[in-house]
Amino acid sequence: MLDLSANFCLKCGIALENRDIDGTIRKACPNCDFIFWGDYSIGVGALVIKDDKFLLVKRAQNPGKGYWTNPGGYIEQLESIEDTIVREVEEEAGIKAKIRSIVAIRDLPRSVHNLYIAFAMDYLDGTPIPDGVEADEAGFYSIEETESMNVAPFTKWLIHLAYNGKSEGLLKDLKPLVSLNDHVLFRIS
Repeated sequence: MLDLSANFCLKCGIALENRDIDGTIRKACPNCDFIFWGDYSIGVGALVIKDDKFLLVKRAQNPGKGYWTNPGGYIEQLESIEDTIVREVEEEAGIKAKIRSIVAIRDLPRSVHNLYIAFAMDYLDGTPIPDGVEADEAGFYSIEETESMNVAPFTKWLIHLAYNGKSEGLLKDLKPLVSLNDHVLFRIS
């Protein structure tokens, strides 16, 4: 399916044309090298555990208004994934946490193709306080407590995966065999 969301070149402003790029019809500029590859977003979510309880926030706006979810959000263009998830947890719930591992990845192909990366995070400091914009409640809850809450189905899946998972997940590679400047790498343990 051809994505029609871009009609003009983002580099020079010329109207884009349909062109076969490596066997796929894409919008491309006839004047310069710009190719519209599609519309993508990368979301991140945090599974912060403290005393066998998960940090959850109650969504104050859509998507998911009224549901309890794990804190998270979208990566800004020039922001690292690590900075994003640490920022989102602190913004939405007032909690300082650090990344331990990647526990799940969700691929949701649609008009804006969404990739979501869920991180297990270690609690560092703070008391759950909602931001009052994206979240109107925040707290740490046990799996038993979540059974009577309006927890979003995807969040339920993530909680059970993080709580019952047999793997450490993908861990940040602090000493890669080959140094790759500006890369943050995660690997199996």
